[in-house]
Amino acid sequence: MISFIYVITRIVSLFLSILQVLMMFRALMSWLPIDEDSNLSNFLYVMTEPVVYPVRLLLERFEGLDGMPIDLAFIISFMLLSVVQMLLPTLI
Repeated sequence: MISFIYVITRIVSLFLSILQVLMMFRALMSWLPIDEDSNLSNFLYVMTEPVVYPVRLLLERFEGLDGMPIDLAFIISFMLLSVVQMLLPTLI
C-alpha cells in the first residue's frame, strides 16, 4: 500500500513540475513580442489557465487589486503549486 501511495505522489509531483514549467514559459512568452494566436501560446494558455482562473476569480472580490499591472493570480497560483509540491512528500 505504501508503494502505491509513493507512486501516486511521484506522479502528482511530476505533473505539478510540468505545470510549473509551462507556467514559466507562459510568463516568459508574455514578455516577448510573440503572436498571441500561435499554437504554442494557445497550448500554454489552455494548459495553465485552469489553475490560474480560480485564483483570478477569488482575487476579483478585492476591489483594491483591480488596476494592478502585475498578474497576482498567476503568481499566487504558481506559489500554491509550489507549496502543494513541497507538502506531497509528507503524505508518505
